[in-house]
Amino acid sequence: MKRERFQSRLGFLLVSAGCAVGIGNVWKFPYVTGENGGGVFVLFYLLFLVLMGVPVLTMELAVGRASRKSAVLSYKALEPAGSKWHIHGWFCVAGCCLLMMFYTTVSGWMLGYFFKFAAGSFSGLESEAVDSMFFEGMLGNPTEMSIWMVVTVLAGFLICSFGLQKGLERITKVMMVGLLGLIAILAVHSLTLPGGMEGVKFYLLPDFQRAAEAGIGNVITAAMNQAFFTLSLGIAAMEVFGSYMGRDHTLTSEAIRICSLDTFVALVAGLIIFPACTAYGVRPDSGPSLIFITLPKVFLNMTGGRLWGALFFLFMTFASFSTVIAVFENLQANSIDNFGWSRKKATVVNCVFILIASFPCVLGFNVWSDLQLIGGRGVLDSEDFLVSNLLLPLGSLVYLLFCVSKWGWGYDKYLEEANAGQGVKMPRGLKPYFQFVLPVLILVILIQGLIPS
Repeated sequence: MKRERFQSRLGFLLVSAGCAVGIGNVWKFPYVTGENGGGVFVLFYLLFLVLMGVPVLTMELAVGRASRKSAVLSYKALEPAGSKWHIHGWFCVAGCCLLMMFYTTVSGWMLGYFFKFAAGSFSGLESEAVDSMFFEGMLGNPTEMSIWMVVTVLAGFLICSFGLQKGLERITKVMMVGLLGLIAILAVHSLTLPGGMEGVKFYLLPDFQRAAEAGIGNVITAAMNQAFFTLSLGIAAMEVFGSYMGRDHTLTSEAIRICSLDTFVALVAGLIIFPACTAYGVRPDSGPSLIFITLPKVFLNMTGGRLWGALFFLFMTFASFSTVIAVFENLQANSIDNFGWSRKKATVVNCVFILIASFPCVLGFNVWSDLQLIGGRGVLDSEDFLVSNLLLPLGSLVYLLFCVSKWGWGYDKYLEEANAGQGVKMPRGLKPYFQFVLPVLILVILIQGLIPS
């Protein structure tokens, strides 16, 4: 079967960035920045994105582009005879499934909040009611949670059923353009709020005294983690798009562009959130509750809050759903490549599987709320722990070693693929850094994520 290709380079960049742009950017990045003192954290984040994110992204894309296959078969096409690197491909498939088992639920929360703001459900409420009536009320209602999750899954696989160009590429282009437009409108609005510039100063002006209060070591570690996890590397979520792309441009150039767009969205999300927080006297370091509890309270007190709340959660829906359909496409590609299925059969089987597999996460907040799994965590947190703390860093380490060691694909072959085309070339002299320094950095993240906090 002939391998599908992106219709345009813009399509590849927007789809790849759409996969990277997700909840980690627009939910986690702002609150982690707030917890770690603002501007100094942002500086270290950008540094580690260059040192870690770009190199590993080029490696994952290189494996995909050189093989023209999805996870398992890409290793088989490139690995030395008799080696077992392809086993990691099955862990990649499992990682994508596991990610979607909870990501579809959180994406459903975004969609649910959008419709509630659009319908005016928040209008006239007291701030305290946001906690009990909406977020806690939604989590405690398995029917409501199931509806939003099912809508997310069905819509995602419906889009993917139309194929790469007519489905994923076409819809993601519209969503990403919409996302960038929304984020610009929301940021301008937040920046014009009375007192909003204080939030910008907290966010972007480095204050080493404030960073010292959070602990410089903690700030650096948090920045390293965020820079690493923001691109969802290690489970072949990006590799499959390498298999669809042409060889006109170097992978370093494409990786820089993907990282730049991903980072732009994260940074501008902060320009929406921090000025709004300071304008209404809300602490910007309020943690994971920032999006679903703190910000709705801000919108309640804002002139035209119903509109701004609806637009914000539409932006959040686009950000999370772009990741959902990108990972669904990965599952489709693996089913088609490994089992020889038609796209229609792959759509039906994967859709049914993800629907069933997503229900434990939904029920983990209500019917199964007493269920404690890994380290006393609930269902969602346990699934997230396996993906974020184990499969992503371990998978990235495997990709790295596969590309730079003589027992894998090898540095020369990786470099030849990465530097094919026009644009920024990956310097050959970085080989010692890739072989000895970068693995240690990834191991630090892996070990740190496995140590109980």
